Amino acid sequence: MRRTLSWRSPLRLLPAPPWSAQEPTWRAAKPQLIADALKRAETRPAGNWYVLAASREVVPGRPHGRTVAGREIVLWRAESGELTAGPGACPHLGAPLCQGAVTDGRLVCHWHGLALTARGGPGWEPFPVHDDGVLAWVRLDDVGGEPPLPAPRVPSRPERAASVDAVTTVVGSCEPEDVIANRLDPWHGAWFHPYAFTHLSVVEEPRAEDGDRFVVEVAYRLGARAAVPVRAVFTAPEPRTVVMHIVEGEGAGSVVETHATPLTAPGAAEPRTAVVEAVIATSRRPGFAAARAAAPLLRPLMRRAAARLWRDDLAYAERRRELRGQGRFPGAT
Repeated sequence: MRRTLSWRSPLRLLPAPPWSAQEPTWRAAKPQLIADALKRAETRPAGNWYVLAASREVVPGRPHGRTVAGREIVLWRAESGELTAGPGACPHLGAPLCQGAVTDGRLVCHWHGLALTARGGPGWEPFPVHDDGVLAWVRLDDVGGEPPLPAPRVPSRPERAASVDAVTTVVGSCEPEDVIANRLDPWHGAWFHPYAFTHLSVVEEPRAEDGDRFVVEVAYRLGARAAVPVRAVFTAPEPRTVVMHIVEGEGAGSVVETHATPLTAPGAAEPRTAVVEAVIATSRRPGFAAARAAAPLLRPLMRRAAARLWRDDLAYAERRRELRGQGRFPGAT
């Protein structure tokens, strides 16, 4: 695998053994190892920040509704680009503010005309909000219960002027820990997603002393035998996020961020979680400028590929949650 990483052409023709003839990975995917990495991730501070949506979903002049941890939230963007978020129910008589109108930077309730601004309004206080250019975040101190941070811990990313980003959101009947546990098990990639990955090996397992990084060599499948091999590093910088950085091979510097945002209140009998995955792709190849120019056409394709993977992975995350609830999950400690 390492020999292929030094090739100038990113495309390689790799052996294509039958799916069942792959090297088994179940011995390496130790339940306790994954559980320990998850527990350590859950102790890292998030500062009460939650991912709401893709930045580009919130357009000037139109309110946007979201639910986080059972809290109804409305957010809107002024013509200047300033983002505001706060409780989604009108403090007057509870009308849904996401059905209001944005006028001159104010959110006007459609029920009786109560106007709100970024500074607040009668009985209404905005939440701290952060727009990093790719994702919109909200800080909910009474939900997170941690010492607040002034801004979320946004992972390092390639420069926006040299990258193409796409954000995919899918929802499953599970909790954030089920999503994060799934991402902390890279060994399932070539077995569970053979249409996307091949020749996967974990060359460095997580250890607490080095930040719990997984180092993975994998080839992204482009056909029956054609694939692009890379080396990637997975980390869990906080309880609801796993980040993959491509460090060698085609697209070095590219990032995939997986954020798990709880939709239902803590302890809900039927939990729901939104997986918000941001792919920020870059390349040193001169031709990548054409890809940036074609970003509006590429984004739907990038979102479709991510959604296909997460349809599969959410099915497992939902099963993991079901087995945990029954006390039957083998990885429980």
